[in-house]
Amino acid sequence: MSLYSEYLEEIEVRKKDLGLHPKPIDSAELLSEIIAQIKDTGNAEREASLNFFIYNTLPGTTPAAGVKAKFLKDIVTGAETVAEISPEFALEQLSHMKGGPSVEALLDIALSDDANNAAAGEVLKSQVFLYEADYDRLSEAYKAGNAVAKELLESYAKAEFFTKLDDIPEKVKVITYIAAEGDISTDLLSPGNQSHSRADRELHGLCMISPEAQQEIKKMGEDNPDAKVMLIAEKGTMGVGSSRMSGVNNVALWAGEKTSPYIPFINNRPVVAGTNGIAPIFLTTVGVTGGIGLDLKNWVKKTDANGEIVRDANGDPVLEEAYSVKTGTVLTIDTKAKKLLDSEGNVLVDVAAAFTPQKVEFMKAGGSYAVTFGKKLQTFAAETLGIEAPVVYASSKEISHEGQGLTAVEKIFNRNAVGVKSKTPLHAGSDVRVKVNIVGSQDTTGPMTCQELESMAAATISPSVDGAFQSGCHTASVWDNKAKANTPKLMAFMNAFGVITARDPKGVYHSMTDVIHKVLNDITVDDRAIIIGGDSHTRMSKGVAFGADSGTVAIALATGEAAMPIPESVKVTFKGAMKPHMDFRDIVHATQAQMLKKFNGENVFQGRVIEVQIGTLLADQAFTFTDWTAEMKAKASICISTDDTMIQSLELAKARIQIMINKGMDNAAGMLQGLIDLADKRIAGIKSGEEPALAPDDNAKYYAEVVVDLDVIDEPMIADPDVNNEDVSKRYTHDVIRPASYYNGRKVDLGFVGSCMVHKGDMQIIAAMLRNLEKNGPITFKAPLVVAPPTYNIVDELKAEGDWDVLSKYAGFTFDDAHPKEAARTKYENIMYLERPGCNLCMGNQEKAEAGDTVLATSTRLFQGRVVEDSAEKKGESLLGSTPMVVLSCILGRFPTLEEYKEAVDGINLTSFAPPSKDLARPAIPLKAI
Repeated sequence: MSLYSEYLEEIEVRKKDLGLHPKPIDSAELLSEIIAQIKDTGNAEREASLNFFIYNTLPGTTPAAGVKAKFLKDIVTGAETVAEISPEFALEQLSHMKGGPSVEALLDIALSDDANNAAAGEVLKSQVFLYEADYDRLSEAYKAGNAVAKELLESYAKAEFFTKLDDIPEKVKVITYIAAEGDISTDLLSPGNQSHSRADRELHGLCMISPEAQQEIKKMGEDNPDAKVMLIAEKGTMGVGSSRMSGVNNVALWAGEKTSPYIPFINNRPVVAGTNGIAPIFLTTVGVTGGIGLDLKNWVKKTDANGEIVRDANGDPVLEEAYSVKTGTVLTIDTKAKKLLDSEGNVLVDVAAAFTPQKVEFMKAGGSYAVTFGKKLQTFAAETLGIEAPVVYASSKEISHEGQGLTAVEKIFNRNAVGVKSKTPLHAGSDVRVKVNIVGSQDTTGPMTCQELESMAAATISPSVDGAFQSGCHTASVWDNKAKANTPKLMAFMNAFGVITARDPKGVYHSMTDVIHKVLNDITVDDRAIIIGGDSHTRMSKGVAFGADSGTVAIALATGEAAMPIPESVKVTFKGAMKPHMDFRDIVHATQAQMLKKFNGENVFQGRVIEVQIGTLLADQAFTFTDWTAEMKAKASICISTDDTMIQSLELAKARIQIMINKGMDNAAGMLQGLIDLADKRIAGIKSGEEPALAPDDNAKYYAEVVVDLDVIDEPMIADPDVNNEDVSKRYTHDVIRPASYYNGRKVDLGFVGSCMVHKGDMQIIAAMLRNLEKNGPITFKAPLVVAPPTYNIVDELKAEGDWDVLSKYAGFTFDDAHPKEAARTKYENIMYLERPGCNLCMGNQEKAEAGDTVLATSTRLFQGRVVEDSAEKKGESLLGSTPMVVLSCILGRFPTLEEYKEAVDGINLTSFAPPSKDLARPAIPLKAI
């Protein structure tokens, strides 16, 4: 059977079973068959083949795009003749193919003496996705006196690819659609259990919110053709949680604009909003598509006659509605005045933050990628011509306050800044390009990152990136047909691109499924590094890490750079002493609770960097704090350590990188060895005193300061989704933190210790608790306990030290990589399951608890339906706590009393943490830029 026949069969299946259109073509072999049928004027499938070729072929650097570009070039030059595709139409299609082979074809024509060379040159003037090879061709042709090359460079130097675009409309009419009350997790827009389909955009679009919501949004758009449907998080923040490009893709698919008539199922420019704005990662992703994200502020804290905040019975501020955005409300965004208006033209709220010069450029260009590449192209052209590039783009915002010191994040940004004109250090609010040191990609967003790299015509990793890792952890629980179809293909692509991959790139299943965040934490070998990763929990305890959408990850891999404002910081320090029966996870939860209490329910962490003075806590344990900051809605977190602690953390990182090298994971470029060399250099700088461990200046300015009182934390702390709160907007927020005694005796249906929130110490705690408890007789589990170590390195270390034997002794199931689990578990026995390293229940895309269960987990995720779904009888709830609390609750089948808990952890060193004896800030010293 021919590939085309197989494609037709697939089309029928998609149409019959799912109601979908034909899947976009990325196969060179299939498109070659289609082209052969187009050339055969008598072929019965010729008309269909023309439609597939013109309207259903993926652009960029996909194999199909290469075949399409060559055929279109042949039509332009007259080597091929197709009645339905004139040379002019062929050039138009090439203009929509976004770089790579299409730019190569256009340059072939433009730089030749072909009759259409000038026309090809005109098309090239609109293109921005050019790379070094394209630059070299243009430069050489210009030096050789080619007139079209000269004209092109002059156009690029003026950035006409940007200036000749239409300005954004002064008025954007919208009609509201409340997607949910309260915080909207990206799980609502792109559920984790549908992650396997994210690269199939039309199919994945069917999972957004609900089929009913999709049809309501579609109908609203059809009934209001002059308005955009604006999705809203009422009484909440839009897009919290994982950093999914797929969430924005889905919103754009149902409520955005078609990007190109020749590119199927890729839409852009959606409009989203939230009462409390947009989560930072999600807002970055909206910028990738040239969309608009609004902070509505339509619910405000109620005050009494004395100006005091009115509180409810729980002590939470009472909110009152400033204006209504109920579904179906017609509003207007005045992009010039930067105001949101009602139907009568009255101003409802200022939305200036959504229309900074930089964001407006993204909107005009159709997305942030075009701006990033356009700036680079303009600089190249001006330098080649030997002229100064005119100021076209908004100048980088460079803010410097004389006499004001630098926070830790300001120091990192200043050190890594690219193209800064200021002679003095920059402070928060500055908008800069920065070098990205470490990049991470995981397997449920990785296929989209590959698509983004192909669409921007990137072929290899930027040499300026120090380290990059592609994990398989999000689909590690079950080696099912979906994983078998996606993972080998993903790993092969990333390995060829120059990324360290967690599995054998030849398509053979490999057991190295280490959790992405733990690996990134290990391969970050400089506390002044900037890390970009395709997940909201990219929160390293060395350097500063930002979770990002798959597209921003692609930009970082391809260019080694990112552009973003320098964020404000909140300083977190500790006082008092940590009680011996407390786990550091309890301190993390208490930080959230004490912050909210101090600031009357205002989350001062939201959208800012938390700079926490960890002091002597090693990077492994400190990661527990930085990881949780994603749920605190912080933009990022930085751990401030002592010199000695930083050296110890770097030595540990070196050891673990060496293990990766020993297992054959380094690539031809020696990336992992290069990281060890960088770690040695950093250690030498700290030891010599020339470049001590990162610390803020003692005269730095913070948005707020939080002092966590350890003395008042006397019992384990639980993060509660509060599933039965009468106010829907207060459910699943991570803001309800309660002492464990609140739950005394409550039944626990399942426990989970794993994912990125645990480290080697947690596995050792489980073993120590089992040793403690076996002194009182045989240990039986009255609730299932699922344990998933974060990395194989940790498993190997536990085996060498004896703790794995203790865990295995009490395990009713132990993973076997020679025979990986091929089906998700749906029922659990009252035993301990030793699962393979990976995200497991935290992802909710493969394994889940039984519907309606009360789960106690070390996970970060308490979102509705993530770890556990609701049943017809009761709501599922994912309560979050420390490892010792989870383990003991599973043995008892219920929450323990404080006395039972203390007995179980007696003599166990849960966390060796003592606050620094003094503030770790230092007097200001001159910065060294890289």
